[in-house]
This record gives sequence, structure tokens and C-alpha cells, in this order.
Amino acid sequence: MKGRKRFLLVDTLGLVMKVLVTEADVGERDGAEWLLTSLGERFPRLKLVWADGGFNGEDFIERIRAKCYLKLEIVKRSDDVKGFVPLPRRWVVERTFAWLGHYRRLSKDYEYWVYSSDAMIYTALIHVMVRRLARKKVAT
Repeated sequence: MKGRKRFLLVDTLGLVMKVLVTEADVGERDGAEWLLTSLGERFPRLKLVWADGGFNGEDFIERIRAKCYLKLEIVKRSDDVKGFVPLPRRWVVERTFAWLGHYRRLSKDYEYWVYSSDAMIYTALIHVMVRRLARKKVAT
């Protein structure tokens, strides 16, 4: 996406917990730190966060542990594996990004403000959750 970076914190089902949309010049670690420090006391049971290799670095992991009291585990690809291999836990957030691609307003960067883009992501993922709830209700 041109001009924007999306940082998502999702649960193990891929449902959104927190979203942060920034300008593209914000670094990966800075965006992740903003996202995780903005949680505050919202998710008191959250203790472990799996992250991409782009967030690797002992200083960053220690800073998150000290500021947010979270254990940050980096999901890495094995060096001896060739070709495409789905990484454990990484596919969960990738699937959530794929769900966002189904929504026209999120397929390109139409929004002028990052706050509008933020709101559109929340709206799309609320729609995903409501559809899941409605499907389970009909099935029972």
C-alpha cells in the first residue's frame, strides 16, 4: 500500500484487538511499539505476542517487555527450508490482512487521513465478526 503502514494486533482466531495506521515513513519497530504501548490496561490477560522477523532485535524485545510487560516472540522462517512454507502463527495475521482486501475502501489508499483508514479497518473487521456470529446463530 502506498503511503500507509498498517499494524494489527489480532487474537489467535484472527479477530482484531487493536489497529494502528501510520504514514509509510514510520519504521516497523516504532509502529509496533506505539501499538503495544497504546494498549494500556485494555487486555490484562495478554501476556505473549507473536511477531514477524521485521520486529527482531534484543533491544526492541527488552523495551517491549519493560514498557508493556509482554513477552514478544519472533516467528522466524527456518534457513534450511526452500520454497513456500506457512509459518506457524504468522498466517493468522496474514489471513486478517486478506479479509481486509475484500473491502473496496481498503483495497487502495482512498482515505486522506490515517484516522479514517483506521476507522474503515475497524468497520470491515466488525463486519467480519458480525457475519461469523450470524452464521453460528443460524446453524444452532
